[in-house]
Amino acid sequence: MDDIVRQAMAKWPNVPHCHGWLGLDARGHWYLRDAQAQALGGFASGVAGARGTRLQHEGLIGFIQRNYAADAAGCWYFQNGPQRVFVELEVAPWVWRVASDGAVSAHDGRPALVQAVWLDEQGRVFLRTDLGFGIVHTLDMGAVADAVEAGDWQPVAVHSAELPQREGYVLSPQARSCRP
Repeated sequence: MDDIVRQAMAKWPNVPHCHGWLGLDARGHWYLRDAQAQALGGFASGVAGARGTRLQHEGLIGFIQRNYAADAAGCWYFQNGPQRVFVELEVAPWVWRVASDGAVSAHDGRPALVQAVWLDEQGRVFLRTDLGFGIVHTLDMGAVADAVEAGDWQPVAVHSAELPQREGYVLSPQARSCRP
């Protein structure tokens, strides 16, 4: 967490938290969801415009990613100074990139060590790593196939609907009314 964030938390401890305004998709892209986008439906609803506007500013994305964490209930948030901005997740809290040599990194660029591999009913691959649980980016399925063929990874079948409870994360903190 950035020092400036810790200082703001100490200075203003009772700032209300924010729900519904930030989303993370299955490709590791961040979205700002204004009131109009939220009125169209949930982040993962598939309704045109409900995701909001994709963030493009690298400095802002870096700030969000450095201050991205989960609470004890599995609700992921971005600590924005004294305010927690809870994150609506399309699929999972992490998006993994898999390089051709099998190296895995998170959507924020941090390296990760694979602990378990799952394959769901839609053909999506999920990994539990030392950083946490997430989905493999769709562009990296070739590298996943190479790891499976080499015997490095042995995916276990799973139903995607079971994953949030099983892995301890909340897809929609807004719907669950997560409160610290």
